[in-house]
Amino acid sequence: MEPFGMMDALGHEQVVFCRDEASGLKAIIAIHDTTLGPSLGGCRMFDYRSEAEALTDVLRLSRGMTYKAAIAGLDLGGGKAVIVGPRSSKSEAMFRAFGRFVDALGGRYITAEDMNTNEQDMEFIGRETRWVTGRSPAAGGTGNPGPVTAWGVFHGLRGALHHATGSPSVEGRTVAIQGLGNVGYGLAKHLRDAGAELLLCDVNQQSVERALDELGGEPVEGDDFYRAPCDVLAPCAVGGVISARTIPMVQASIICGGANNILDDEDRDGQALRARGIVYAPDYVVNGGGIMSVNGELRGESRDKVLADAARIYETVREVLGRADREDLTSVRASNLLAEARIAAIGSVKGLWTGKV
Repeated sequence: MEPFGMMDALGHEQVVFCRDEASGLKAIIAIHDTTLGPSLGGCRMFDYRSEAEALTDVLRLSRGMTYKAAIAGLDLGGGKAVIVGPRSSKSEAMFRAFGRFVDALGGRYITAEDMNTNEQDMEFIGRETRWVTGRSPAAGGTGNPGPVTAWGVFHGLRGALHHATGSPSVEGRTVAIQGLGNVGYGLAKHLRDAGAELLLCDVNQQSVERALDELGGEPVEGDDFYRAPCDVLAPCAVGGVISARTIPMVQASIICGGANNILDDEDRDGQALRARGIVYAPDYVVNGGGIMSVNGELRGESRDKVLADAARIYETVREVLGRADREDLTSVRASNLLAEARIAAIGSVKGLWTGKV
């Protein structure tokens, strides 16, 4: 599909291709919807196999941010950025060049940390624009939003357990976690502290060994993650991992993780999970703690306020899953309807177009 066709299909307002020859920057910024407010979403860096793959990723991610902000009750729209290239190619010049492109958008897009970017990168961006969050406390920010994301995923998982079993307790439950970065490791620690048993998976063996040493648990590799005999599968790495290929392997009764776009195809795979009786807590609901963190930074809110907001993801997950059951919908469709209703209502107040987002 051609770029404009992809934008039409997903409802995007603007896509910006960014290139700086001197620093080697190649980036794409996607603004999905600004009905509720300026678009906000992290900047990830990834060595994509092709420019088409990078475009598809940024379009899907930015659309997800629209729904994430809406269902979290925030006055923000959805945006995202990707920098194409390996993490080893990072430089101050590259991120400052990216910052100039962000600044040229005049606040329509606010950036933050994401996969393979960190506080130092955000500080470089912040030398060129004020439209950046996730900087270190020393630079006037609130730091990496990953810990707040992990806290929200933990409570979202509790909400899914309550829906499926009648109890939110994770004690004695077995949870398989794929991806042991900031979010996955933080989730594992919360679960361990609450009495859960852990199965741990990551492409980086050092990350697995660190987690095993510090938290305990058992390692799993490759497709054994999907086949793991556990209560909950928690994908916390890349998206698209729950698919037509992997769904038949799943033995868990719940899927609830911190990765974005966990389902390869939200309609097809959502239906397949529902047909198998597997509870799926929509990823953009569950991992909303990150956007709550950067929103708190923008608004000058305390850390305690942000953590309390993230804990309420527990209630939102129960609301979404309850509606899905009552109306015989997939959980993604139920959460989309809730998000779209808020966008339409606020858009009407503002006199903005309120068609399908």
